[in-house]
Amino acid sequence: MNKQLVFGHQNPDTDAIVAAMAYSHLLNELGADTEAVALGTPNDETKYVLDYFNATAPRVVETVANEVKEVILVDHNEAQQSVADRDQVQVVAVVDHHRIANFETTNPLYYRAEPVGCTSTIITKLYHESNIEIPKQLAGLMLSAIISDTLLMKSPTTTDEDKAAIKELAEIAGVDANKYGLEELRAGTNVDGKSAADLINADAKSFTLAGKNVRVAQINTVDVNDIFKRQADFETAIKTANADNSYDLFFLMVTNILNSDTEALVIGDPIAPVEAAFNQKLNAQQRLVLPGVVSRKKQVVPQLTAAFEQQ
Repeated sequence: MNKQLVFGHQNPDTDAIVAAMAYSHLLNELGADTEAVALGTPNDETKYVLDYFNATAPRVVETVANEVKEVILVDHNEAQQSVADRDQVQVVAVVDHHRIANFETTNPLYYRAEPVGCTSTIITKLYHESNIEIPKQLAGLMLSAIISDTLLMKSPTTTDEDKAAIKELAEIAGVDANKYGLEELRAGTNVDGKSAADLINADAKSFTLAGKNVRVAQINTVDVNDIFKRQADFETAIKTANADNSYDLFFLMVTNILNSDTEALVIGDPIAPVEAAFNQKLNAQQRLVLPGVVSRKKQVVPQLTAAFEQQ
């Protein structure tokens, strides 16, 4: 039996790491030989989650073809968000809740994609379908992933399936989902002592939109002024990132997790489709005010995609 590596996207968030751990565990319970790995170190929120449930983070890898011939993707499918040498291995399975883009395989594969708030919600269902019990520790981790992706069920991506999974997993883990969830989300908002470069890369994904390389990053906070008081530093970091990585446009979401609003700093070109996507002009600070916007997946990327395709 060939060993397979299971991993989420680059700059991993809680779901990217936890989904890899959970799906690898499930597959191994079913007789496979898999290992969960990560394409980056855990962020502060994920570190809090792992510490809270006394779990060890997966080892970090930069390449996979030197280890295995087959891989399994969770929480992503787009090539630019994946491991650098993905084209040198066979993708045998995907479990994801995002759009499908820049993805093709030579051979048939298992592909499970559902429009829910979190990949770990899908994996919860896979445990049920396989009649495998979810261990207490893993339930706590999966609960945390769903809380993270749905902003404790405040995100418009949240479905009844996510809510049901949160309730079930909280019971298995023995925690109060609301109380624990607020503590978890707050753990991810600490920006003290972090450089602007680190913050814009902590939760960022690249998208190809009408031939343009667009980077969409998100910083969660309890006060957007804590971020924008350092706007000059962020502008410098973004311009450097654009030059070093050939990003045409950088869209930085600064999201207040308490009131579910976002302000976005936009650096690069073209600006016109961005303004068209949200029906407003950038203000003097090169920012957009986006009330009620918290989800990159549902409230930003689809709108940008449509606007870029129409330009």
